Amino acid sequence: QVQLVESGGGLVQAGGPLRLSCAALGRTFSSYHMAWFRQAPGKEREFVAAISWGVPMTLYADSVKGRFAISRDNAKNSVFLQMNSLKPEDTAVYFCAAAPPRAGPLTRHGNYDYWGQGTQVTVSS
Repeated sequence: QVQLVESGGGLVQAGGPLRLSCAALGRTFSSYHMAWFRQAPGKEREFVAAISWGVPMTLYADSVKGRFAISRDNAKNSVFLQMNSLKPEDTAVYFCAAAPPRAGPLTRHGNYDYWGQGTQVTVSS
C-alpha cells in the first residue's frame, strides 16, 4: 500500500514561488507515475503536472507550463512541484497522486490509485 503525504503549501503573494513536496510511504515508489492535481472551491479536480516512472518524462497543464516544474527523487521516495510566478488563480488544494506503470492517460485523475490528503496553496493579489 502506498501512502502519500504532501507538505509545503501556504500563503504567498502573486509572483512569488512555492515548492510542494510529496513523500511516498510503503511499496516501491520508483515504479509509479506521479502527478499533482489541484482543486479550487466549487471546481472540479484538475490536472497540473505528471512525471513518469523509469526514464522520467514530464507533462504539464497549459495553465502552468513554463511556471511549474515537477521532479522526483526515487532514492528519497519523493516528488516535488516547484511553482514560480504564482497567480491568484493558482489558489487551490494541491494533491499528490500515484498511478501504476500501465495506467491510462496521466491527465485523468481516475487513472490514479493513490492520493495524498492535500495541501492548501493560497496566492494573494
